[in-house]
Amino acid sequence: MQPSVRRLLLLFLLTPVLFLESCRFSDAARNQILRIDGSSTVFTISEAIAEEYIKENPRKRLTIGISGTGGGFKKFARGEILIANASRKIKDIEAAECAENDITYIEIPIAYDGLAVIANPKNNWLNEIRVSELKLIWEPEAQSHTRYWDDVRPTFPHHRLQLYGPGTASGTFDYFTEVIVGETGSSRGDFMPSEDDHVLIQGVSGDLYSLGFVGLAYYEENTQRVKLIPVDNGKGAVAPSRETINAGLYRPLTRRIYLYISKEINTIEHGKDFIYYFLENVDTLAEEVGFVSLSAEEYREQIERFTAFIETN
Repeated sequence: MQPSVRRLLLLFLLTPVLFLESCRFSDAARNQILRIDGSSTVFTISEAIAEEYIKENPRKRLTIGISGTGGGFKKFARGEILIANASRKIKDIEAAECAENDITYIEIPIAYDGLAVIANPKNNWLNEIRVSELKLIWEPEAQSHTRYWDDVRPTFPHHRLQLYGPGTASGTFDYFTEVIVGETGSSRGDFMPSEDDHVLIQGVSGDLYSLGFVGLAYYEENTQRVKLIPVDNGKGAVAPSRETINAGLYRPLTRRIYLYISKEINTIEHGKDFIYYFLENVDTLAEEVGFVSLSAEEYREQIERFTAFIETN
């Protein structure tokens, strides 16, 4: 099943069920709903695993939301969710909020992701882009000095740049600005933001003079709708793929993605079971939906770390 179809199906299956259950179940039963939220990038993996888990455990209840990594961490720090999907590491200020609210957690890396730079499929002038050019386009000062395509290269057309990117609550936005601009969250403000990568794909696919970036999995869902732009970090242009990410060739736009799990996972009867199921199956399912899995040894290590965390909390 394609990721986009799986996503719609899972939301259709889970959300109405949650509403109906909340109407007729006791408070105790409602408290046995495992709530997950955060990154739209990691959602793609979580939904794939949740779908398989529900097939095997049809009476278990869970919900998965998309608030962006930052939005997910806010809910996590307030104790509203027990698992935060994250496309970046937790920030100091977010960790401090968790500590203030007595939220003890473990960080579990689950896969590698590449950020895909995308353009309109009818764009016939951009076939690769340098890291320095991405900085020229996205740095805060670019709002006044890089407004047209020929501001990037004189040979490009004199048409206004139309930029699309994840919203400021997104871990993808944070990571991109950190490695491209040099400072997390530092960006020009005149771009079209969205926490939903499908909205970004739609924007770029409908605008000839557009440029944007999304997680690789969302590009791979939409290869006919947008054009992938290889990135040159000074060692030649490289396109993101499982092979180039595994080989360490697609730099600097390769990152790890994470689950953050609260110690309160113990309060949900199927909480630990779901995490073990996740870690035992993520290698295969991550690859199916466009990510690069960690090594088998790394997954074994994460299972051991999670077991130790549970036993000591």
